[in-house]
Amino acid sequence: MQLGMIGLGRMGSGMTERLTEHGHEVHTYDPNVATRTADSLQRLKEQMGAPRAFWMMIPAGKITEQTFHQLLEIADEGDTIVDGGNSNFRDSKRRYVEASQRGIHFVDAGVSGGVWGLEVGFCLMVGGDKEPVKRLEPVFKALAPENGYAHVGPSGAGHFVKMVHNGIEYGLMQSYAEGFEIMEHSEYDLDAHEISGIWRNGSVVRSWLLELLHAAFETHGSKLEDIAPYVEDSGEGRWTINEAINENVPTPVIAASLFARFQSRDEIRFSARVAAALRNQFGGHAVRAVERAKAGSDPR
Repeated sequence: MQLGMIGLGRMGSGMTERLTEHGHEVHTYDPNVATRTADSLQRLKEQMGAPRAFWMMIPAGKITEQTFHQLLEIADEGDTIVDGGNSNFRDSKRRYVEASQRGIHFVDAGVSGGVWGLEVGFCLMVGGDKEPVKRLEPVFKALAPENGYAHVGPSGAGHFVKMVHNGIEYGLMQSYAEGFEIMEHSEYDLDAHEISGIWRNGSVVRSWLLELLHAAFETHGSKLEDIAPYVEDSGEGRWTINEAINENVPTPVIAASLFARFQSRDEIRFSARVAAALRNQFGGHAVRAVERAKAGSDPR
């Protein structure tokens, strides 16, 4: 089956290779990659026969919005646009309406698997109308491992499920992080690499994330000393919490894990200074003085 892959980053390139290995004909466009088969979206269209399928595997936000509208201008009736990035499901529902008004199909595909997807397959959560999803099933099944693909619902459902998936991921990662932090500060000289290793076998907390953590300790050492304690977020955790609020669903673990990421980015937190000052004021508790800045350094 023919497919036009737009975006050849870590995910897009792996997906392209996996599809090619499964016998699909994949044409590619990425202005930053020399090995692309097309130097424009128009040329990408010309390399495929109708009805075409354009798969966007690019960052959510402005670039996805721009590319989507460029595709709307060149796609023909009956063509399909697939968004495989981490777009907000509400944007996907809007894009579905815009595409439908032009007779173009729009499918939102939540994709999980990271850089390991090429080897083990990508989990796919797909939303959209039955007709285009059914037509693209050979592609979905080639990308996914056995039982790793599902048409989860109508427009927006794929990205909604992927959003919740990533919110859960936040909580799992934070739980592992806190557990290993407790062990790091304990009275025992514990080997995090060794412990993460044995937990992979028979333990009730074994998981793929734990295997990845073990691999990280293997690469960077049990203290992870060459990794900065700064944790970014790409938006899905925030969206998950927003939807939980809209639906009156308590999500304390996911919310706390997101706030922990915020906290990791503030080396000196003003809120901690306020709390320390208050303890000193009402109870006479001692406060620690800030070390004076070295000569020539920023006094902040």
